[in-house]
Amino acid sequence: MRRAASEVLLPRFRTLASGDAEEKSAGEVVTIADRECEAMLEQGLAAILPEASIVGEEAVHARPGLLDRLGDPLCWIVDPLDGTGYYAEGQEPFGIMIALASGGRTVGGWILDPLADRLCWAAAGAGCWIDGQPVRCERGAEVPPVIGLSPLLQRRPERLQAVRSRLEGHYRIVDIPRCAAAHYPAMLSGGPDLTLYERTLAWDHAPGALMIEEAGGRCARLDGSGYRVDDAKVGLLVATDQALWDGAAARLTDLPN
Repeated sequence: MRRAASEVLLPRFRTLASGDAEEKSAGEVVTIADRECEAMLEQGLAAILPEASIVGEEAVHARPGLLDRLGDPLCWIVDPLDGTGYYAEGQEPFGIMIALASGGRTVGGWILDPLADRLCWAAAGAGCWIDGQPVRCERGAEVPPVIGLSPLLQRRPERLQAVRSRLEGHYRIVDIPRCAAAHYPAMLSGGPDLTLYERTLAWDHAPGALMIEEAGGRCARLDGSGYRVDDAKVGLLVATDQALWDGAAARLTDLPN
């Protein structure tokens, strides 16, 4: 991850030429750095575990059938550049995210902030670390608790209004960056107490969801089921402790789709 950051992402940051970034779908940007970084990461991961499948964000855009590999016995999941929109504009945050899944469950996760050279990682059943130091979620002292809402909810005004109507007065609602690589570590380091995500693609959430759980928080669907990388459900509630999760989930029960 550090090699990809130093050889691909950082040299191209704020130096993208005309034509180095393009819109791959509505509201989604891809750059030459995304593609080059993913290729380098895939090469390295294949050398570590040759028997594992590899599902990268940009590869899936070209070959959607790769999503069927997410439930394989071993599968690397790669987001070579989370926060591409910011990166393409010469802004931050952005990061690299990798997860290792087994049978649809995340067993390892890594998030690298290339600018700060901060590495977060977690292993199922073994804990969570930031730069080699074990970390535990800490509930904020602010009353009411702070909840961040996924920027993608802005695209669904009726659902956003339904969410806000259930939360206002009970939580302080804040905006969060469209960069899970920045937001999950922020929650581990005294950021918002809760976050409600809308879209939950594996490369965006597999590493961070594991980190929250291993640090003592709770990350689950609104029906209480755990996060799996191989399902296509919408909505993910993340909290720094079980009690916070329970309270918010109760208010969001039967939220219309």
